[in-house]
Amino acid sequence: MTFSGATMFEARLVQGSILKKVLEALKDLITEACWDVSSSGISLQSMDSSHVSLVQLTLRSDGFDSYRCDRNLAMGVNLSSMSKILKCAGNEDIITLRAEDNADTLALIFETLNQEKVSDYEMKLMDLDVEQLGIPEQEYSCVVKMPSGEFARICRDLSQIGDAVMISCAKDGVKFSATGELGTGNVKLSQTSNVDKEDEAVTIEMNEPVQLIFALNYLNFFTKATPLSKTVILSMSADIPLDVGDL
Repeated sequence: MTFSGATMFEARLVQGSILKKVLEALKDLITEACWDVSSSGISLQSMDSSHVSLVQLTLRSDGFDSYRCDRNLAMGVNLSSMSKILKCAGNEDIITLRAEDNADTLALIFETLNQEKVSDYEMKLMDLDVEQLGIPEQEYSCVVKMPSGEFARICRDLSQIGDAVMISCAKDGVKFSATGELGTGNVKLSQTSNVDKEDEAVTIEMNEPVQLIFALNYLNFFTKATPLSKTVILSMSADIPLDVGDL
């Protein structure tokens, strides 16, 4: 693939499946977003169309196998379009992102490990007027760390019962409850002290008990990021949005 201008940005990821998983996690929650590219990495911040949830993503430059950014770039991306192109990459492919100075397209290059097959695509970028939101540091009443797969399973199971889940956090454990026309469902996880693998533990840091209700459809959107991390951290306080992080 040839470029007529000077390449300003190039990021190469040998484990390209990570980028595919990131887009799968984002595309159903937000349709378009501005990717802010700098020497430190790629970041994204966007609210969903209903302005109920905020997504914040950072891909650090040192997480790529090679990374170059000559100056800061803001790339407006249709996430559905990018996801469609990434589906053309094999799970074992090396993925490279590349953009020229003042370009209106983003190049995506997919290579097999033996480099016998190389595919390249160009995706049109969008002009987006995006305002960055300042997110203040918060002290949370309760912080729960648990296996991300378990959290996804609980949200999926309780969605069969009701539209919302009540999360009750105490020192000895955390309880997830749902109520609907067919009845009620409860799942309680006790804090674990002795586990062989840290990512299988349930740990609770609590300043005061918390009991809050959240929409399950949004939590199920969030759990689409489960393949990216074995653990999830739920940070909760009254009158403060739930923070679902470290997925």
